[in-house]
Amino acid sequence: WANADFSRGVGTTFYQEFYTLNTAKPPFVRDVEAKVRRYMRSSYSAAWTLKITWEKAPVFAPWTDTQKTITYQAVLTTDGFRSYILMLYQDGGMQWDYTRLTSTNVLIGYT
Repeated sequence: WANADFSRGVGTTFYQEFYTLNTAKPPFVRDVEAKVRRYMRSSYSAAWTLKITWEKAPVFAPWTDTQKTITYQAVLTTDGFRSYILMLYQDGGMQWDYTRLTSTNVLIGYT
């Protein structure tokens, strides 16, 4: 995420927060719960979920082509005891040309 550059007016970032403890759950939160249950093979009921979207994010570099952008999301969710993150990328994955970045050990995800 640190390599996105929104300073030239290309792309945007937005978020949506879902408090779902004692309230009806929207379809998005139900989908997140289903993914956590499937991937973690455990029961899960979200109390809080945050969806962050980086839309048409251009890479940070002096040679950047603002036409090569990517859209990706991080979805953080917790039941109050366990927390999970889903990393979602547009179809085709990372579209930036990582071979032109100053660092060659580029990772998609988090550590």
